[in-house]
Amino acid sequence: MEPFTLGMLEYDRIKEELANYAVSYEGRLRIQKLFPMERRAQIEQAMEETVDAKTLLEAGSSIPLPSLEGIEGVVALIGTGYLFTGKDFTAIQTFLQSCGQLKKYMASKGELAPRIGIYAASLYELLPLQQEILRCIRHGVIMDGASRELDKIRRKMATLKEKIQKKLQAAMSRHAAILQENLVSMRGGRYVIPVKKDYYKQVKGRTWDQSTSGQTVFVEPDEVAALQAELEVLAGDEAREEAKILGYLTELVEKEAYELSQNIEITGTYDFIFAKAKYAMTMDGVAVQISEDGVSEILGARHPHLLKTMVPLDLVIGSNYKTLIITGPNTGGKTVVLKTFGLLALMAQSGLLIPVNPGSRFAMFNRIMAVIGDGQNLEQSLSTFSAQIQSLVCMIHEAGPSTLLLIDELAAGTDPGEGIALSIAILEELNRRGATVLVTTHFNELKTFASQTEGFQNARMEFDPETLMPLYRLTIGQAGQSYAIEIACKLGIFPGIIERSREMVSRPADSGSSLPANMKEKSQPLVMPIDKGKVLGEIQAPQAEPSETVETQAGAKDPGAILEKEPKQAAPIFTVGDAVWVTSYGKIGIVFAEEDSRGQVGVMIQKQKCKVNRKRLKPYIKKEELYPEDYDLDIVFENKENRKKSKQMRKRHVEGVEIIRKPED
Repeated sequence: MEPFTLGMLEYDRIKEELANYAVSYEGRLRIQKLFPMERRAQIEQAMEETVDAKTLLEAGSSIPLPSLEGIEGVVALIGTGYLFTGKDFTAIQTFLQSCGQLKKYMASKGELAPRIGIYAASLYELLPLQQEILRCIRHGVIMDGASRELDKIRRKMATLKEKIQKKLQAAMSRHAAILQENLVSMRGGRYVIPVKKDYYKQVKGRTWDQSTSGQTVFVEPDEVAALQAELEVLAGDEAREEAKILGYLTELVEKEAYELSQNIEITGTYDFIFAKAKYAMTMDGVAVQISEDGVSEILGARHPHLLKTMVPLDLVIGSNYKTLIITGPNTGGKTVVLKTFGLLALMAQSGLLIPVNPGSRFAMFNRIMAVIGDGQNLEQSLSTFSAQIQSLVCMIHEAGPSTLLLIDELAAGTDPGEGIALSIAILEELNRRGATVLVTTHFNELKTFASQTEGFQNARMEFDPETLMPLYRLTIGQAGQSYAIEIACKLGIFPGIIERSREMVSRPADSGSSLPANMKEKSQPLVMPIDKGKVLGEIQAPQAEPSETVETQAGAKDPGAILEKEPKQAAPIFTVGDAVWVTSYGKIGIVFAEEDSRGQVGVMIQKQKCKVNRKRLKPYIKKEELYPEDYDLDIVFENKENRKKSKQMRKRHVEGVEIIRKPED
């Protein structure tokens, strides 16, 4: 799967949301590594395990998942020579105890969750190790009974401390008048009494410290000095004996390193499975079938991030057709269909339960690629069209029977005539390679193509023509409309513009295109550059004799040829700014130079200027209908730099400024 596609379809966001339901670092690590699988048995097993966990949660069960707090560091240090502390052993004992509880719990739930219960059977309780830890350590502290020697040392220490306390109390009674307070303190590991600064010399003993203010001196009386020295020796003995005990327990733990690692892995697996189940419950996720016949049939599907607002989606693809061309108005939900289908396919192949109705099934794809939205790359100076073409190149290269391709607004952002031809050619190639393709478009010609071509199918996003509101329902088998003019009218475009738009899109009843009848180009063959006109890649209509009527492959008649059959009229006069039909090119052009002595008229066709014999021109729209009065036609014919220079020249002479125009052929 392409990382770019995973990001575009928000797969990483799904993983982030899923991680919120994990309670251990091991569970979150598994989620971090989650990736769509390509083996059917593996996918189905993952789904079935999640269903088991969801069943337990829905039954109101409280899962006794062991805490992995502190265990990660312990396991990482095994075998390094590190001496574990009392807190480490307490964490180990608590973890093992919890593993035992989980093992018993899953054994009791065998009927409800048979598929995940098997993991608990492999948990190790390690009862001898638990018992030994509990004998030696409680709540992170080494117990007196951990060894006979430790018990003996601590008894001696307790006796000494008692003697020291008695002697200190006696000293404090004798010097009560010069004490700052009647309290025994510790300084430097020694018991001391607080004496007022002015009288500390009256107490025989060693000074260990002073207060911050300097008013109190902490003195160790001579009568306890020997006892405290003996206590220090015993404290050293105690530390050595405790180290022996910790070393003994560390050795026991290291012998069970494999068993502890196994328990951690199983705990992480359970945490991962139950996190998937908890996430599924938030969106009513269910398991889906992974089909072997390449057919996907999703019922009542919803995007995980649009659960409350999205109209459930029904979609079938992969049987009689593998390419679905989706049409409809802007903001009608076409892109949501692509993202929903793509994301749910990724989630299903990751073993997640997804928000669809029971009975849904997905084909298994080894490659899912998407180009959705504005793919402009400013750093590489790529337009939306160029960026999309780059993605399409990769798609064509990788396309195959197990590939899912999601394409939003195919070939948008370029000349419609060429875009339509390119779209059809690309879709034909992808279909030939056997890929499953969902594509959105506004091109009417693609609707006609889909309705007439095997392996293709139309679908439309429903739209209410009365309220001009999208209904967000997908209907397969029917083509949709863009409703652009109706929406523009509702949003306040001037009535005159709306009327003119309707006039331009009006068409004969037998036409299969939403383009103006006199602007159709879909079925014209592509030709090499014209010798004189230098119009690269132009779409050229067949030239007709004056007495003939020429029809395109789609059935639309050439307006120039239609006019040719009408009764002869006075030769038209072409003035600068007129729109004309150029029969030799099958294009509409704008007159930029009036007829010369040889009958040649200057016509600009798609920003290319050329000379055309007047016999090859037919009136289309007079300039008065195209442009307001006093409109500066230089805006149409001149580039920005030349217009700027011309404006400067009209004001005054500017030395060195000149306009160079190439002579038209």
